Amino acid sequence: MKIEDSVASKALLEIDNNIDALVKQIELLSYVNPTNIEEEKARFFASKYLTDPIFKYPNINFDKFKLHRELFTQPLERIEDEAIRNLYEDIIYAYSGLIQCIENIGNGKQFYFNSLHCFGTPTENDVENAKFILHFEDENRTLEKFQPKYSAKASEVFFKDFSKKYDFSYNIDYSDKISAIAMVLNNIKTLVLNTNHIYSENEIAILTNHEIGVHMVTTMNGLLHPLKIFSHGFPNNEETQEGLAVFSEYMSNNLTVTRLKELAYRVIAVDSLAKGYPFSRTFRLLHNQYDLDRETAFYITLRAHRGGGFTKDYLYLTGLKKVYDYYHSGKDMSLLLTGKVSLEYVNEIESLIQKELAVPSKHITDAYAENSNTNKTVDFILRSLK
Repeated sequence: MKIEDSVASKALLEIDNNIDALVKQIELLSYVNPTNIEEEKARFFASKYLTDPIFKYPNINFDKFKLHRELFTQPLERIEDEAIRNLYEDIIYAYSGLIQCIENIGNGKQFYFNSLHCFGTPTENDVENAKFILHFEDENRTLEKFQPKYSAKASEVFFKDFSKKYDFSYNIDYSDKISAIAMVLNNIKTLVLNTNHIYSENEIAILTNHEIGVHMVTTMNGLLHPLKIFSHGFPNNEETQEGLAVFSEYMSNNLTVTRLKELAYRVIAVDSLAKGYPFSRTFRLLHNQYDLDRETAFYITLRAHRGGGFTKDYLYLTGLKKVYDYYHSGKDMSLLLTGKVSLEYVNEIESLIQKELAVPSKHITDAYAENSNTNKTVDFILRSLK
Protein backbone atom coordinates (compact mmCIF):
# COMPACT_ATOMS: atom_id res chain seq x y z
CA MET A 1 0.00 0.00 0.00
CA LYS A 2 1.36 3.41 -0.95
CA ILE A 3 1.49 5.84 1.95
CA GLU A 4 -0.71 8.42 0.24
CA ASP A 5 -3.50 5.82 -0.11
CA SER A 6 -3.88 5.36 3.64
CA VAL A 7 -5.89 7.74 5.84
CA ALA A 8 -3.92 6.52 8.86
CA SER A 9 -0.64 7.21 7.09
CA LYS A 10 -1.81 10.71 6.18
CA ALA A 11 -2.46 11.38 9.88
CA LEU A 12 1.02 10.08 10.74
CA LEU A 13 2.67 12.23 8.06
CA GLU A 14 0.81 15.31 9.30
CA ILE A 15 1.91 14.74 12.91
CA ASP A 16 5.46 13.98 11.77
CA ASN A 17 5.56 17.22 9.75
CA ASN A 18 4.22 19.21 12.71
CA ILE A 19 6.92 17.83 15.00
CA ASP A 20 9.57 18.49 12.35
CA ALA A 21 8.54 22.13 12.08
CA LEU A 22 8.77 22.47 15.87
CA VAL A 23 12.13 20.76 16.43
CA LYS A 24 14.04 22.24 13.48
CA GLN A 25 15.14 25.05 15.77
CA ILE A 26 16.42 22.69 18.49
CA GLU A 27 20.12 22.03 17.84
CA LEU A 28 21.45 21.57 21.37
CA LEU A 29 25.09 21.80 20.29
CA SER A 30 24.40 25.27 18.86
CA TYR A 31 23.53 26.50 22.35
CA VAL A 32 25.65 24.47 24.78
CA ASN A 33 29.08 25.53 23.47
CA PRO A 34 30.39 28.59 25.34
CA THR A 35 31.21 31.73 23.35
CA ASN A 36 34.22 32.71 25.51
CA ILE A 37 36.22 29.45 25.73
CA GLU A 38 39.68 30.85 24.94
CA GLU A 39 39.37 33.85 27.27
CA GLU A 40 38.25 31.66 30.17
CA LYS A 41 40.95 29.09 29.45
CA ALA A 42 43.61 31.81 29.76
CA ARG A 43 42.03 33.06 33.01
CA PHE A 44 41.79 29.51 34.41
CA PHE A 45 45.43 28.72 33.62
CA ALA A 46 46.54 32.05 35.11
CA SER A 47 44.71 31.14 38.35
CA LYS A 48 46.86 27.98 38.63
CA TYR A 49 43.70 25.89 37.98
CA LEU A 50 41.88 27.14 41.07
CA THR A 51 39.26 29.60 39.76
CA ASP A 52 36.42 27.96 37.84
CA PRO A 53 35.74 29.47 34.42
CA ILE A 54 32.61 31.58 33.97
CA PHE A 55 31.25 30.65 30.57
CA LYS A 56 28.83 32.64 28.42
CA TYR A 57 26.37 31.02 26.01
CA PRO A 58 24.47 32.01 22.86
CA ASN A 59 21.04 33.58 23.27
CA ILE A 60 18.06 31.26 22.78
CA ASN A 61 15.97 32.43 19.85
CA PHE A 62 12.76 30.42 20.24
CA ASP A 63 9.68 30.42 22.50
CA LYS A 64 10.35 27.53 24.89
CA PHE A 65 6.89 27.34 26.46
CA LYS A 66 5.14 27.44 23.08
CA LEU A 67 7.35 24.61 21.81
CA HIS A 68 6.51 22.42 24.83
CA ARG A 69 2.79 23.12 24.46
CA GLU A 70 2.66 22.41 20.74
CA LEU A 71 4.63 19.16 21.12
CA PHE A 72 2.23 17.81 23.74
CA THR A 73 -0.93 18.78 21.84
CA GLN A 74 -0.10 16.56 18.84
CA PRO A 75 -3.08 14.16 18.27
CA LEU A 76 -1.11 10.92 18.61
CA GLU A 77 -4.34 8.95 19.07
CA ARG A 78 -4.81 9.31 15.29
CA ILE A 79 -1.80 7.01 14.73
CA GLU A 80 -3.44 3.57 14.55
CA ASP A 81 -0.27 1.46 14.60
CA GLU A 82 0.56 0.98 18.31
CA ALA A 83 4.33 0.52 17.84
CA ILE A 84 4.58 3.72 15.73
CA ARG A 85 2.36 5.62 18.17
CA ASN A 86 4.61 4.53 21.06
CA LEU A 87 7.66 5.65 19.06
CA TYR A 88 6.16 9.11 18.57
CA GLU A 89 5.29 9.35 22.28
CA ASP A 90 8.95 8.60 23.02
CA ILE A 91 9.97 11.24 20.47
CA ILE A 92 7.83 13.95 22.08
CA TYR A 93 9.16 13.20 25.57
CA ALA A 94 12.74 13.15 24.24
CA TYR A 95 12.40 16.53 22.51
CA SER A 96 10.67 18.08 25.47
CA GLY A 97 13.70 16.99 27.51
CA LEU A 98 16.09 18.62 25.02
CA ILE A 99 14.11 21.88 25.18
CA GLN A 100 14.43 21.80 28.98
CA CYS A 101 18.16 21.27 28.58
CA ILE A 102 18.47 24.28 26.29
CA GLU A 103 16.38 26.58 28.47
CA ASN A 104 18.58 25.78 31.50
CA ILE A 105 22.02 26.10 29.86
CA GLY A 106 24.33 27.88 32.28
CA ASN A 107 21.91 27.22 35.14
CA GLY A 108 24.16 24.87 37.12
CA LYS A 109 22.41 21.95 38.78
CA GLN A 110 19.16 22.43 36.88
CA PHE A 111 20.91 21.92 33.53
CA TYR A 112 22.78 18.92 34.96
CA PHE A 113 19.53 17.26 36.06
CA ASN A 114 17.98 17.90 32.64
CA SER A 115 21.10 16.44 31.03
CA LEU A 116 20.81 13.35 33.27
CA HIS A 117 17.22 12.93 32.11
CA CYS A 118 18.22 13.16 28.42
CA PHE A 119 21.51 11.25 28.38
CA GLY A 120 21.92 9.41 31.68
CA THR A 121 25.24 9.05 33.51
CA PRO A 122 27.99 6.42 33.56
CA THR A 123 27.30 3.23 35.51
CA GLU A 124 29.96 1.61 37.70
CA ASN A 125 30.51 -0.78 34.80
CA ASP A 126 31.14 2.13 32.41
CA VAL A 127 33.69 3.65 34.79
CA GLU A 128 35.42 0.27 35.19
CA ASN A 129 35.60 -0.06 31.38
CA ALA A 130 37.18 3.40 31.19
CA LYS A 131 39.77 2.58 33.86
CA PHE A 132 40.55 -0.72 32.08
CA ILE A 133 41.37 1.21 28.87
CA LEU A 134 43.59 3.64 30.75
CA HIS A 135 45.95 0.79 31.73
CA PHE A 136 47.18 0.46 28.13
CA GLU A 137 50.16 2.29 26.70
CA ASP A 138 49.62 5.05 24.14
CA GLU A 139 51.00 4.69 20.64
CA ASN A 140 54.34 6.26 19.79
CA ARG A 141 53.25 9.92 19.58
CA THR A 142 56.48 10.95 17.84
CA LEU A 143 55.35 9.28 14.62
CA GLU A 144 54.83 11.68 11.71
CA LYS A 145 51.09 11.00 11.42
CA PHE A 146 50.48 12.27 14.97
CA GLN A 147 52.25 15.62 14.50
CA PRO A 148 50.05 18.76 14.29
CA LYS A 149 50.43 20.20 10.78
CA TYR A 150 47.26 21.58 9.23
CA SER A 151 45.16 24.61 10.08
CA ALA A 152 41.37 24.32 9.84
CA LYS A 153 41.46 26.04 6.45
CA ALA A 154 44.27 23.79 5.16
CA SER A 155 42.36 20.71 6.39
CA GLU A 156 39.34 21.54 4.24
CA VAL A 157 40.90 19.97 1.12
CA PHE A 158 41.17 16.59 2.87
CA PHE A 159 37.49 16.60 3.80
CA LYS A 160 36.50 17.57 0.26
CA ASP A 161 38.71 14.88 -1.24
CA PHE A 162 37.35 12.22 1.15
CA SER A 163 33.77 13.25 0.34
CA LYS A 164 34.14 12.50 -3.38
CA LYS A 165 33.25 8.87 -2.61
CA TYR A 166 29.79 10.00 -1.47
CA ASP A 167 26.96 11.24 -3.64
CA PHE A 168 26.07 14.37 -1.65
CA SER A 169 27.31 17.88 -0.96
CA TYR A 170 27.45 19.90 2.24
CA ASN A 171 28.80 23.17 3.60
CA ILE A 172 32.06 23.70 5.48
CA ASP A 173 32.24 26.46 8.08
CA TYR A 174 34.78 27.58 10.69
CA SER A 175 34.44 28.57 14.33
CA ASP A 176 36.59 29.40 17.33
CA LYS A 177 33.57 28.92 19.61
CA ILE A 178 33.24 25.11 19.68
CA SER A 179 34.65 22.67 22.24
CA ALA A 180 35.14 19.86 19.69
CA ILE A 181 37.83 20.04 17.00
CA ALA A 182 35.13 19.40 14.37
CA MET A 183 31.38 18.79 14.36
CA VAL A 184 28.45 18.30 11.98
CA LEU A 185 25.40 20.54 12.38
CA ASN A 186 22.64 18.28 11.15
CA ASN A 187 19.93 20.91 10.62
CA ILE A 188 22.01 22.99 8.18
CA LYS A 189 24.10 20.17 6.62
CA THR A 190 27.33 21.85 7.69
CA LEU A 191 30.72 20.57 8.85
CA VAL A 192 32.29 23.02 11.32
CA LEU A 193 36.08 23.01 11.80
CA ASN A 194 37.71 24.55 14.88
CA THR A 195 40.07 27.40 13.91
CA ASN A 196 41.88 27.13 17.27
CA HIS A 197 43.12 23.63 16.42
CA ILE A 198 46.07 22.40 14.33
CA TYR A 199 45.21 18.99 12.85
CA SER A 200 47.49 15.97 12.48
CA GLU A 201 47.18 13.41 9.66
CA ASN A 202 45.74 10.91 12.14
CA GLU A 203 43.11 13.39 13.34
CA ILE A 204 42.07 14.15 9.77
CA ALA A 205 41.78 10.41 9.05
CA ILE A 206 39.65 10.01 12.19
CA LEU A 207 37.47 13.04 11.49
CA THR A 208 36.80 12.30 7.81
CA ASN A 209 35.55 8.82 8.71
CA HIS A 210 33.73 10.00 11.85
CA GLU A 211 32.14 13.28 10.74
CA ILE A 212 31.61 12.65 7.01
CA GLY A 213 31.51 8.84 6.88
CA VAL A 214 28.84 8.61 9.58
CA HIS A 215 27.41 11.92 10.82
CA MET A 216 27.02 13.43 7.35
CA VAL A 217 25.96 10.08 5.84
CA THR A 218 23.14 9.72 8.39
CA THR A 219 22.21 13.39 7.91
CA MET A 220 21.82 12.86 4.16
CA ASN A 221 20.06 9.49 4.48
CA GLY A 222 17.67 11.00 7.02
CA LEU A 223 16.45 13.54 4.47
CA LEU A 224 15.29 10.83 2.03
CA HIS A 225 12.39 9.44 4.07
CA PRO A 226 8.69 10.36 3.98
CA LEU A 227 8.97 10.66 7.79
CA LYS A 228 11.08 13.56 9.07
CA ILE A 229 11.85 11.76 12.33
CA PHE A 230 14.78 10.09 10.56
CA SER A 231 16.28 13.51 10.02
CA HIS A 232 15.56 15.26 13.32
CA GLY A 233 16.38 12.16 15.36
CA PHE A 234 15.01 9.18 17.26
CA PRO A 235 15.10 9.17 21.08
CA ASN A 236 18.54 8.31 22.49
CA ASN A 237 20.11 8.51 19.03
CA GLU A 238 23.29 10.15 20.36
CA GLU A 239 24.69 6.90 21.77
CA THR A 240 24.12 4.98 18.52
CA GLN A 241 25.31 7.81 16.27
CA GLU A 242 28.54 8.38 18.20
CA GLY A 243 29.07 4.62 18.48
CA LEU A 244 28.71 4.29 14.69
CA ALA A 245 31.08 7.20 14.12
CA VAL A 246 33.86 5.84 16.35
CA PHE A 247 33.26 2.36 14.87
CA SER A 248 34.03 3.82 11.42
CA GLU A 249 37.39 4.94 12.85
CA TYR A 250 37.97 1.32 13.91
CA MET A 251 36.87 -0.20 10.58
CA SER A 252 39.09 2.20 8.60
CA ASN A 253 42.13 1.27 10.78
CA ASN A 254 42.36 4.72 12.37
CA LEU A 255 41.18 3.92 15.89
CA THR A 256 44.15 4.05 18.27
CA VAL A 257 44.67 3.25 21.94
CA THR A 258 45.24 6.98 22.43
CA ARG A 259 41.83 7.75 20.93
CA LEU A 260 40.16 5.08 23.10
CA LYS A 261 41.84 6.62 26.13
CA GLU A 262 40.42 10.02 25.14
CA LEU A 263 36.92 8.45 25.20
CA ALA A 264 37.76 6.84 28.55
CA TYR A 265 38.83 10.20 30.03
CA ARG A 266 35.48 11.60 28.93
CA VAL A 267 33.73 8.90 30.97
CA ILE A 268 35.89 9.79 33.99
CA ALA A 269 35.07 13.49 33.52
CA VAL A 270 31.33 12.88 33.27
CA ASP A 271 31.45 10.57 36.29
CA SER A 272 33.03 13.44 38.24
CA LEU A 273 29.81 15.41 37.74
CA ALA A 274 27.90 12.74 39.68
CA LYS A 275 30.48 13.12 42.46
CA GLY A 276 29.73 16.85 42.58
CA TYR A 277 33.14 18.00 41.32
CA PRO A 278 33.39 21.60 40.08
CA PHE A 279 35.27 22.36 36.85
CA SER A 280 38.61 22.95 38.58
CA ARG A 281 38.53 19.66 40.47
CA THR A 282 37.66 17.61 37.36
CA PHE A 283 40.52 19.33 35.56
CA ARG A 284 42.98 18.57 38.37
CA LEU A 285 41.82 14.94 38.43
CA LEU A 286 42.68 14.58 34.74
CA HIS A 287 45.81 16.76 34.76
CA ASN A 288 47.40 15.74 38.06
CA GLN A 289 46.11 12.25 38.83
CA TYR A 290 45.91 10.95 35.25
CA ASP A 291 48.84 13.04 33.97
CA LEU A 292 47.00 14.48 30.97
CA ASP A 293 48.58 17.57 29.44
CA ARG A 294 46.75 20.70 30.48
CA GLU A 295 45.31 21.56 27.04
CA THR A 296 43.72 18.12 26.62
CA ALA A 297 42.57 18.07 30.24
CA PHE A 298 40.96 21.50 29.82
CA TYR A 299 38.95 20.58 26.73
CA ILE A 300 37.75 17.23 28.12
CA THR A 301 36.71 19.02 31.32
CA LEU A 302 35.03 21.74 29.27
CA ARG A 303 33.03 19.18 27.28
CA ALA A 304 31.70 17.62 30.49
CA HIS A 305 31.05 20.84 32.43
CA ARG A 306 29.64 23.05 29.65
CA GLY A 307 26.11 24.23 30.27
CA GLY A 308 26.33 23.27 33.94
CA GLY A 309 27.10 19.55 33.51
CA PHE A 310 26.67 17.89 30.11
CA THR A 311 26.68 14.12 30.53
CA LYS A 312 26.49 13.08 26.86
CA ASP A 313 30.23 12.39 26.47
CA TYR A 314 30.23 9.01 28.24
CA LEU A 315 27.97 7.64 25.46
CA TYR A 316 30.81 7.50 22.89
CA LEU A 317 32.33 4.49 24.64
CA THR A 318 29.06 2.72 25.47
CA GLY A 319 27.82 3.33 21.92
CA LEU A 320 31.05 2.01 20.41
CA LYS A 321 30.81 -1.24 22.40
CA LYS A 322 27.15 -1.74 21.41
CA VAL A 323 27.83 -1.11 17.71
CA TYR A 324 30.96 -3.31 17.79
CA ASP A 325 28.91 -6.19 19.23
CA TYR A 326 26.04 -5.54 16.81
CA TYR A 327 28.42 -5.72 13.83
CA HIS A 328 30.15 -8.88 15.07
CA SER A 329 26.80 -10.59 15.55
CA GLY A 330 26.30 -10.25 11.78
CA LYS A 331 23.37 -7.80 11.89
CA ASP A 332 22.44 -5.30 9.17
CA MET A 333 24.53 -2.15 9.63
CA SER A 334 22.63 -0.26 6.93
CA LEU A 335 19.56 -0.05 9.19
CA LEU A 336 21.60 2.07 11.61
CA LEU A 337 22.59 4.44 8.80
CA THR A 338 19.02 5.27 7.73
CA GLY A 339 19.18 8.55 9.67
CA LYS A 340 19.61 9.82 13.21
CA VAL A 341 18.29 6.54 14.59
CA SER A 342 18.83 4.40 17.70
CA LEU A 343 19.80 0.74 18.07
CA GLU A 344 16.80 0.03 20.31
CA TYR A 345 14.40 0.95 17.48
CA VAL A 346 15.82 -1.39 14.80
CA ASN A 347 12.58 -3.41 14.65
CA GLU A 348 10.53 -0.24 14.18
CA ILE A 349 12.87 0.91 11.39
CA GLU A 350 12.43 -2.41 9.56
CA SER A 351 8.66 -2.15 9.99
CA LEU A 352 8.57 1.44 8.67
CA ILE A 353 10.58 0.40 5.60
CA GLN A 354 8.16 -2.49 4.94
CA LYS A 355 5.22 -0.09 5.20
CA GLU A 356 6.93 2.33 2.77
CA LEU A 357 7.08 4.98 5.47
CA ALA A 358 10.89 4.80 5.26
CA VAL A 359 13.47 3.81 2.66
CA PRO A 360 16.66 1.72 2.88
CA SER A 361 19.94 3.61 3.27
CA LYS A 362 21.13 5.18 0.02
CA HIS A 363 24.52 6.30 1.37
CA ILE A 364 26.60 3.64 3.15
CA THR A 365 29.64 4.38 5.30
CA ASP A 366 32.63 3.56 3.12
CA ALA A 367 34.64 2.14 6.04
CA TYR A 368 31.95 -0.48 6.67
CA ALA A 369 32.64 -2.24 3.35
CA GLU A 370 35.35 -4.36 5.00
CA ASN A 371 37.17 -4.47 8.31
CA SER A 372 40.59 -2.87 7.71
CA ASN A 373 41.60 -2.77 11.38
CA THR A 374 45.06 -4.20 12.07
CA ASN A 375 45.45 -2.93 15.63
CA LYS A 376 45.30 -6.07 17.79
CA THR A 377 45.41 -4.10 21.04
CA VAL A 378 42.34 -2.08 20.03
CA ASP A 379 40.54 -5.31 19.09
CA PHE A 380 41.45 -6.88 22.43
CA ILE A 381 40.16 -3.82 24.32
CA LEU A 382 36.84 -3.72 22.45
CA ARG A 383 36.26 -7.45 22.89
CA SER A 384 37.06 -7.21 26.61
CA LEU A 385 34.75 -4.31 27.51
CA LYS A 386 31.82 -5.40 29.69
